[in-house]
Amino acid sequence: MPQEPAERRVVVTGPPRRAGRTSGYYRPRTEIDEQTTLGHTYVRTLMRIQLRAGLTVFAVLALLIGPLPLVFAAAPDARRLEWAVLGFGLYPPLVLLARWYVRRAERNERDFVRLVEDR
Repeated sequence: MPQEPAERRVVVTGPPRRAGRTSGYYRPRTEIDEQTTLGHTYVRTLMRIQLRAGLTVFAVLALLIGPLPLVFAAAPDARRLEWAVLGFGLYPPLVLLARWYVRRAERNERDFVRLVEDR
């Protein structure tokens, strides 16, 4: 009776295990990288906060600039006033509004990174 050849041993490898991850806790960055539902929620929350800031700026801008044609139509003889309002009176609020928006967006992103980096 002939002997059957011995089965060849196979080395099984896998991704390295992370040391210190004994619990089922995943860092938020891992959740985002693996595109889990929780990671999607993190990103969607950041997008909502940024959208809210953008819509706030848009609403203030609409309230600031929207009524100007009506004001100018109510006073047709005040051409110099129109140019003064458009040339000098409108730019400072626009600059302040833009500055507020940029600071708010950067703060939102900084808070998000702090959450994701787990600091």
